Amino acid sequence: MNLFDMVQEKNMEALAPLADRMRPRKLSDIVGQDHILSNNKFLMRCIQSKKLPSIILYGPPGTGKTTLAHVLANEIGGTFFTLNAVNSGVKEIRELVNKANEITTIYGKKCIVFIDEIHRFSKNQQDALLPYVENGLLTLIGATTENPFFEINKALISRTTLLKLELLNEKAIKAILLKALQNKEYGFGNLLVEISEEALDHIATIANGDARRALNALEIACLSSYPNVEGKVIIDLGVAQESIQKKAVHYDKDGDNHYDTISAFIKSIRGSDPDAALHYLAKMIYAGEDPEFIARRLIISASEDVGNADPLAINIAIAAHSAVQIIGMPEARITLAQATSYLASAPKSNASYMGINMALQDVHNINSTIPNHLKDSHYSGASKLGHGLDYLYPHSYPNNYVKQQYMPKELEGKTYYSPTENGYEKIISKHLNLLKNNHS
Repeated sequence: MNLFDMVQEKNMEALAPLADRMRPRKLSDIVGQDHILSNNKFLMRCIQSKKLPSIILYGPPGTGKTTLAHVLANEIGGTFFTLNAVNSGVKEIRELVNKANEITTIYGKKCIVFIDEIHRFSKNQQDALLPYVENGLLTLIGATTENPFFEINKALISRTTLLKLELLNEKAIKAILLKALQNKEYGFGNLLVEISEEALDHIATIANGDARRALNALEIACLSSYPNVEGKVIIDLGVAQESIQKKAVHYDKDGDNHYDTISAFIKSIRGSDPDAALHYLAKMIYAGEDPEFIARRLIISASEDVGNADPLAINIAIAAHSAVQIIGMPEARITLAQATSYLASAPKSNASYMGINMALQDVHNINSTIPNHLKDSHYSGASKLGHGLDYLYPHSYPNNYVKQQYMPKELEGKTYYSPTENGYEKIISKHLNLLKNNHS
């Protein structure tokens, strides 16, 4: 690198966004992802042995996939190449392979290739890469925000280790923001910045696990605020709200507000108030609640509160959960709203929920025996034990029903499922009564 190149690189670095400038340069600078980076974990053992297999880093934006790739390359050593799946094709892969062959042959160095957005590689591009990952010429580090099992060839996945990066928690985001405020070389350590705890909490909460978004908001807050008479840049809650363009709501994803809001949400659905349910849904979405958490609670409510009064409810809730995984936010809010309003408006029954609870209680308290005629008879010698004898096959009788003992003798006459007169459960109740009364 000549003097001109060095000056140009320094200037570009100075002009780079705060999020780029604050990228960790070494492993000890990385905040979060302890589930893969703490002692005795897979990556730490790789770093200690200086041997890295090909890996795929999968996780939401702003969780440090690109940063981790660069840090790993620095820690492991070798020659580092980068490809962007949007701009690179088979031609670029072949050129890279030629360089890697030369470096390996002449210098005996390991060649690590980082491919950002690897899910955008076509099948042909992935196939072109596969032999060189397989024979070890290239150590692949791929990064993707998409589910690799849907977007990456099975052959390539089978030759890599998949590592999932999680959304950073608010404590980690706050630690990253404070580092940026203190760092004199790459951050705002040379400015007199005073940030309130409320402002810090707000940015960390609304960033929703995305460090890049949090740092971008901090940069806007610092650069758009004039110093006061003491030369200090004051960042209060109002400035933080303007910088991240979202108002604060009274919501703590790990505290009482989280549980109170989801409780009010479910109780509004149970109480058949779609307007209130949508209000609490909006509050959770606005505060950055995990949409999959909301979708999972809808699935539970569909069985617990709607049940067989509307058997379609569970299908709609499961479809909403799948849609959230497929499309993500912000569009997934529409699907969540559809499922919420449907469940809240549906007829209600907790008969199935109450039934399983009573049955579990009896299983816990009573030792029951299965009637012999219901036992398995599909093996030699079963008849000698009396298993399956005198079983009446319901499909051989009118209305596919015949009266016989199904309940264990110890629980004979016990009722667990008592369908209501609501919605479709009224039809279920009528059908069961008709069968029993006509065959009593």
